[in-house]
Amino acid sequence: MFTGIVEEKGKVLACEEREGSWRYRIAVEVVASGVSLGDSIAVNGCCLTVVEIGEGVLSFDVLEETRRVTNLRDIAVGSSVNLERSLRFDGRVGGHFVTGHVDGAGVIKTLRPEGKDVLLEIEAPEGFEKYLVYKGCIAIDGMSLTVAKVEGRVVTIWLIPHTLEVTTIGERAAGDAVNLEFDLIAKYTEKIVAQRAD
Repeated sequence: MFTGIVEEKGKVLACEEREGSWRYRIAVEVVASGVSLGDSIAVNGCCLTVVEIGEGVLSFDVLEETRRVTNLRDIAVGSSVNLERSLRFDGRVGGHFVTGHVDGAGVIKTLRPEGKDVLLEIEAPEGFEKYLVYKGCIAIDGMSLTVAKVEGRVVTIWLIPHTLEVTTIGERAAGDAVNLEFDLIAKYTEKIVAQRAD
């Protein structure tokens, strides 16, 4: 479980195709503190397991299914990724509950300055528009963000300078794929209500 508050940007050092998976090696600083083998780290919002620890480097195995559903398929050596350690129960929850189980990839439609603000518009995959709620939460590449406007499958978000500085979103452009995770509570509520209706 995560909060969607990105702790740092990591730099991808290697993406090696292996027999059973892809091995990603990522240079880290902050998230290396206190990490052990088997721990979960959100990488662009994807919950991945630490399989190897080096000096300032964490390694993860990524399955084809994860690459198929997320933007990890587009990552290359030198790419930046958003990183967050899993939630500690003795800490604050600054964002919202994020599982790291990406629902699908959205596409950036607009990322541009508008006055002193920066406007981000993302088109969600078909079938997920029901989870886009005005003033609701959405995780985009692991960032907990607040929805400012919804038009069909397009969600609008206003970005603060801090988010642009400490995450990868400032390095993105229109047409880029982003990982989307929709609100967990909404998904459970939908299932419970549907079962009661049967």
